[in-house]
Amino acid sequence: MSELKTVPQAITGPSNFLDERLGGANFLKRNLRKIFPDHWSFLLGEIALYSFVILLLTGTFLTFWYKPSMMEVAYDGSYAPLRGVMMSEAYASSLEISFDVRGGLLIRQMHHWAALLFVAGMMVHALRVFFTGAYRKPREINWIIGVLLLTLALAEGLTGYSLPDDLLSGAGLRITEGVAISLPLVGTYITFFLFGGEYPGHDVISRFYSLHILLIPGILLALISAHMVLMWVQKHTQMPGKGRTNQNVVGAPFYPAFMAKAGAYFLFTLGVIAGLGTFAQINPIWIFGPYTPADVSAGSQPDFYMGFLEGALRIMPPWEINLFGTAHAGTLPLSVIIPALVPMGIIMTGLALYPFLERWVTGDHREHHVADRPRNNPHRTSIGVSAMTFYGVLWLLGANDEISAFFHISLNWTTYAGRVLIFLGPALAYLITYRMCLGLQRSDQAVISHGVESGVIKRLPHGEFIEVHTPPAEDIEAHMRGKQPVPMLPVAEDAAGIPPKGMRGPLGRLRARMSKAYGGEKIPLEDPHGHEEHAAIGHGGEEEHAAVGSSDDDRSLTH
Repeated sequence: MSELKTVPQAITGPSNFLDERLGGANFLKRNLRKIFPDHWSFLLGEIALYSFVILLLTGTFLTFWYKPSMMEVAYDGSYAPLRGVMMSEAYASSLEISFDVRGGLLIRQMHHWAALLFVAGMMVHALRVFFTGAYRKPREINWIIGVLLLTLALAEGLTGYSLPDDLLSGAGLRITEGVAISLPLVGTYITFFLFGGEYPGHDVISRFYSLHILLIPGILLALISAHMVLMWVQKHTQMPGKGRTNQNVVGAPFYPAFMAKAGAYFLFTLGVIAGLGTFAQINPIWIFGPYTPADVSAGSQPDFYMGFLEGALRIMPPWEINLFGTAHAGTLPLSVIIPALVPMGIIMTGLALYPFLERWVTGDHREHHVADRPRNNPHRTSIGVSAMTFYGVLWLLGANDEISAFFHISLNWTTYAGRVLIFLGPALAYLITYRMCLGLQRSDQAVISHGVESGVIKRLPHGEFIEVHTPPAEDIEAHMRGKQPVPMLPVAEDAAGIPPKGMRGPLGRLRARMSKAYGGEKIPLEDPHGHEEHAAIGHGGEEEHAAVGSSDDDRSLTH
């Protein structure tokens, strides 16, 4: 604890300088020594943050040469195969960046790779938060901000992907127009707003450019700032382990430990993106050629984050509803509306509402600062894996033509299989994941009850051979004993046979059944025989150790 009481000179110097002028010494000292929990999975969110910083830097470079105009010009640049071809200024300037601007191709490819890593980082970070229950009180607002960030990142990727105006991005833009115009009532207004008239119009590139570099990044920057401020105040949840409770923080200070680690990780992320931009070609727009509405390149695929919407469009049956029995009165193209709205609605709406639905089912209004191991909440983990399977099937079927051509399978059969798997896959994933979670809980129970296999064989007096088990390591045992039963609503009837308030009526009975299935202890941990007293003493020691120290918030500090 002595190192926490001694403030390094690197902090006291700047603190005194600011305090003499701004009165900010206490603020600076307190925040530079703020303790953060430490775990490798916390760095997943930082991948997205650092990718966003790289996106801003590389995107600023690209704006110096990119021309967001659809006016036709004859290309006269360095790429000989396209000289003399009529194309938009947007496409011509993208070629200029790629072939005539020093370092332009590297920066353009780094920008594209950073965009993919930005979305992928947010997805993996969201999965980490979901499976560990880190979205629970008091972090629900930060969770919703994260869902909004992911949604806006998809829109940001779509608008940026379309800016080069090449044949591949143009095909994606054509699909976007078809989806937008199919929306009931508002579809034509949205389409005319984006394209400035009939497709393809002359304004879509300039309008997407404004959205891509001004509006959406501004909102992203504001939400990321709010996300970081809330994370700074609330800190990460900490993994279960020795001395870690909901009332303390076990970790390292922001300066120098966390700051050094974050700086090194930013440089590592930058190095990976720079390496990909140098050695891994992506989006070679000069091969695709300029966009013309009459052409579509074979085997065209969107970036990975839009693949699930592509798959939904491909496997959807050709359903439509003609109002009043005639197409002239109005047609609802369900084959487009459902893929455009339902998959995104299920995933994003489900993510946003899940913390509140779980609290409604379990009745748990406590604060949670210790993360769950995914195995210890089997229903939540099964729901998450089911959603991943739903997304994965749609993503895979977005390339059903490539699958059909490569494996020599009928394209129709891949489509039919996708229509079955989109329902069967999540159900099987749920059942398999649930059984795996229970099996892992039984494994933990066996380790706690009988110890760890040592590899030493012992012969008993009556001739039987057994393997000697040893107690698990202290930190591993503490990690396992961090398990808490999933909260459950009180559903028992009173002496008169009347259910508790809120458990009456059809909705109350449904809530009671859901709470009973979702909550409770599925596989309880058992102490070794004769060690109950020792375990209780050990836990008491941890509680006493966790109470040592003080922090800048209402939770005590352990370092």
